[in-house]
Amino acid sequence: MRAIEDSSQKIRLGISSCLLGNAVRYDGGHKLDTFLVRTLGPYVEYVPVCPEVECGMSVPREALHLVGDPAEPRLLTVKTGKDYTDQMATWARQRVRELEKENLCGFIFKSRSPSSGMERVKVYGPEGGMPAHAGVGIFARIFMEHFPLLPVEEEGRLQDPVLRENFIERIFVLRRLRLTMQQNKTAGGLVEFHARHKLLIMAHSTRHYQLLGKLVAQAKATGMAQTFEAYHGLLMEALSLRATVKKHANVLQHMMGYFKKDLTADEKQELLEIIDSYRRELLPLIVPVTLINHYVQKYGQAYLGSQYYLRPHPLELKLRNHV
Repeated sequence: MRAIEDSSQKIRLGISSCLLGNAVRYDGGHKLDTFLVRTLGPYVEYVPVCPEVECGMSVPREALHLVGDPAEPRLLTVKTGKDYTDQMATWARQRVRELEKENLCGFIFKSRSPSSGMERVKVYGPEGGMPAHAGVGIFARIFMEHFPLLPVEEEGRLQDPVLRENFIERIFVLRRLRLTMQQNKTAGGLVEFHARHKLLIMAHSTRHYQLLGKLVAQAKATGMAQTFEAYHGLLMEALSLRATVKKHANVLQHMMGYFKKDLTADEKQELLEIIDSYRRELLPLIVPVTLINHYVQKYGQAYLGSQYYLRPHPLELKLRNHV
């Protein structure tokens, strides 16, 4: 099997600066996230962003919150009501243009932040009262509108094992696609990329699997630039869909079919039982995947050995131990 990643190039990720332990919050503190720094950190290169500090606010500073219409809220200081909306938005529009040069594969936002929260941020009415958890941070909204295909998440949502595995899977896939586009932007390069990601895509959406296959088949007729652009968009759309236990179980059974002439009766029974135990959520995904990887090596199954589904990200991250 080929090396899974080009380890000479770390994945570049934007991140809310406070999550790296930088003391930039309104109270002079930080929100260090140990998973992001110590576990994921060795595989990525972070590009820190603090909207408040970068747009000209001090540390410490008066706390901010969103006020008004959740669709178009204003960014005001909590006590004095000073309006920073235009200042923040002007800076944010310039900052996202600068970030185009950073080759980001994703962004991790600070949850619940009036500048950086990507969902369910508190928005207060003009007269106070109970807030609606319906807002998006000013910077986060502008970033996501500017980079609609980039994987984004919040550190709070990344506590969910399924969301964590999905986000990290997406950034590794996007980095591989970018490398293909840089080094081998040809019909052959796209065919190889797609062939090695087929089962990974299938685990998210059989519909997208079929649509992407058609794109690849028509690449020469369509033109490579247009095909790669369409493939990129459809692939990111596919991977944003949740890979459920049922979908994974179907892929596992599909892979089992490649061993129909190899497995002994006992091995076949063992694999069936493990897949069923995973389907009933008695075992994590890493168990059937590890057994299939064992059979790939034992029986020299070249096609499955090329599939990123069996190792979409470094084992050291232990992401499939909990899904």
